[in-house]
Amino acid sequence: MAQLVVPGDVVELVGELGTGKTTFVRAAADALGVEGPVTSPSFAIAQRYSGRVPVVHLDGYRLAGLDEEDVELFRDALDGAAVAFVEWPEALRPALPVPRVRVQIEHRGGDKRLVRFECADAETLDLLRLLVADSRHRHRHGQPQPGSHGGA
Repeated sequence: MAQLVVPGDVVELVGELGTGKTTFVRAAADALGVEGPVTSPSFAIAQRYSGRVPVVHLDGYRLAGLDEEDVELFRDALDGAAVAFVEWPEALRPALPVPRVRVQIEHRGGDKRLVRFECADAETLDLLRLLVADSRHRHRHGQPQPGSHGGA
């Protein structure tokens, strides 16, 4: 995922509690050069991290909706200088631009997950297919993956 995104992109993460949305963001942030801990913004709602590519991590889990002032605050946080990862995006949608990628994560028992990627444009879809095929190939052949979290 980190090979695909650029500042200004929004990545939505959808899935039940405990499916690994924050873990996915940690891996992507690591691959984007963020050092130090990446924590769930459930209580803070927004976190910003410096890295080779800046990262904004938003979480709408505790929000029922946004008023006009809230919409402006979130739009300011999404200033285009960072890649934004948004967990529980439903409540934040009025403030969000169209996401470049939507990631849906489902439990499959134990530590297994099913990850689905959705995107609006054919070019991004083609890039995602290449990245997924490369990741599968490296996983099957035992080659180490980049980054400490598997190179999300």
